[in-house]
Amino acid sequence: MTKRKIAIAVTGASGAIYARILFDKIQRLQNQVAEVAVVMSDNARLVWQYELGNEDYKKYNFSFYDKGDFMAPIASGSARFDTMIICPCSAGTLGRIAGGISNDLTTRAADVMLKERRKLILVLRETPLNLIQINNMKTVTEAGAIVCPATPSFYSLPKTVEEVAETVINRVIDLAGLEDESFRWGE
Repeated sequence: MTKRKIAIAVTGASGAIYARILFDKIQRLQNQVAEVAVVMSDNARLVWQYELGNEDYKKYNFSFYDKGDFMAPIASGSARFDTMIICPCSAGTLGRIAGGISNDLTTRAADVMLKERRKLILVLRETPLNLIQINNMKTVTEAGAIVCPATPSFYSLPKTVEEVAETVINRVIDLAGLEDESFRWGE
């Protein structure tokens, strides 16, 4: 199995639990991953601290890049990252990607994934949606991205908030092409 190079961006949308569970899963699946590059917005750090009550994002053995670091490998297609996951993805980030506005490392890396025809997964964390956001989802989908709303499933009978959030991340892991044991309908 070829190991994957994965970029993760964390925006300031509510739902830091999704980012934490994604970090945990990716770390646990290190045997399938060659490299993990992470960019977190300032608001992402604040939301993580507020919602999770810690700064544990600092404990992960990933390569972290500043939001303004356009020299980071994920800012260029030549670095050949296979997949980018934006989790959670704010509606503002979605809008900038849909508009082709590369004003920070997150949106530049997303633009790179689209231009290189590589996998871009947006875990949108917004509700309700307005028509502009719906049209932005259509635009990025037509450009090749996958919009995976942070909409949990319940057929696995989750008992905790963590288990509920994990149902979303299990889908993201599948979309990213990583192998993991998780609940499968009908199995």
